[in-house]
Amino acid sequence: MVWDVCSWRDMGPLIRLETTLTGGKYLSILSDHLHSFLSIVNSDGLGQFQQDNATPHASRVATKWFQEHSSDFRHFHWPPKCPEMNTIEDIRDALLHAVENRSPPPRTPMDLWTVLKDEWCELPPRYLQTLVESMPHRVAALLRVRGGATRY
Repeated sequence: MVWDVCSWRDMGPLIRLETTLTGGKYLSILSDHLHSFLSIVNSDGLGQFQQDNATPHASRVATKWFQEHSSDFRHFHWPPKCPEMNTIEDIRDALLHAVENRSPPPRTPMDLWTVLKDEWCELPPRYLQTLVESMPHRVAALLRVRGGATRY
C-alpha cells in the first residue's frame, strides 16, 4: 500500500506503507510529509488539501492535527469512498496502467515499489493540472445525479 500527495503543479512524496494505515501512522505521514509538501507548493498559505473520510483520515488524532494546522492550509472534507471526487484515484489508475504495461513486469514487491516510484515521477504536470481543473465539472455532475454515480 502507498500514500501519496500531489498539487496542481507538482508531485509530492510517494510513501510505502508496510502495514495497514492507522490513525497513528497517518498522523506520522501528515506531520512528516504533508505539512512540508504543502508549505513548499503553497508558500502563500492558500493551499487546499482534499482527502476522503477513510477511517484513518477521520481518526481523532488526524482531525486534531488538521485543526491545529488550520492556519497553514485549508482542509476539504469529502464523502468517504467517493472516487468520482478524488483525483488521486485517477492518478492511481494511471500508475496501475503504467505498471501493467511494463516489460518485463515487476516480479517482486521491491520491483513493484521501484516501478511505482519511477512512474510517479514521470507523471506530467499538465496531467495533474487537468485533473484539478476537472473538479468543478465533477462537482456539477455529482450534484446533477444527487450523489449517485457519475462518469468520473
